[in-house]
Amino acid sequence: MRPLRYSINVTVDGCCDHRVIPADEELHRHAVENLNQADALLFGRVTYELMESAWRPSGARPGWVEPFARTIDAARKHVVSSTLEQVDWNAELVRGDLGEAVQRLKREPGKGLFVGGVRLPLALAELGLIDEYEFVVHPRIAGHGPTLFAGLSKHVDLEPVSRLEFGSGAVAMRYAPRR
Repeated sequence: MRPLRYSINVTVDGCCDHRVIPADEELHRHAVENLNQADALLFGRVTYELMESAWRPSGARPGWVEPFARTIDAARKHVVSSTLEQVDWNAELVRGDLGEAVQRLKREPGKGLFVGGVRLPLALAELGLIDEYEFVVHPRIAGHGPTLFAGLSKHVDLEPVSRLEFGSGAVAMRYAPRR
C-alpha cells in the first residue's frame, strides 16, 4: 500500500497561512523533493484552487521557483470536492465516502500520495489515513490565521522520523503515527 504523506508550513505559534510564511529557494527545493516521493497529490477544493492559481505556467515568477512550479504542474492530482463539477490541470475529482476513496488511492501501486492543505488533512487524520506528517516550522510568530487540526476529536500520538534544519532557521520535522 502506498503511503499518504502530509507536509505543511507553519509558524511557531501554529499559523498555517501561506501569506505570512516566507519562501526561499532552499524550502522550494525541499518541497520538490517531497513531491518527487509521490505519484499523485491529494487536495481539497480550496487548496486545489489556490495551488492552481499560483502554479500554472505563467513565466511571471523568479527562476528559483520554476523547478517547484514545473513539478507541481506536471503532477497527477486528485481533488476532494462536493461542489466542483469538473477539474483540469491534470486532476480528477474524488467523490463519495472519503475514507473508502482514499483507501482505494492508497492501494494503487506506486511511491506514495502527498496531501496538502488544512481541512482535508484534518478529515484524513480523523480517519487515521495519514502515514507521515511533516511540519516545516518557520521562526516567525504570526499572531493570527488558521491553525492545524482545530477540532480534531482525538489525539494522534506521533514518533519522530527525521529532522532537517534550513538556513532560514525553519526546521522540517517528520513524524509517523504510533500504531
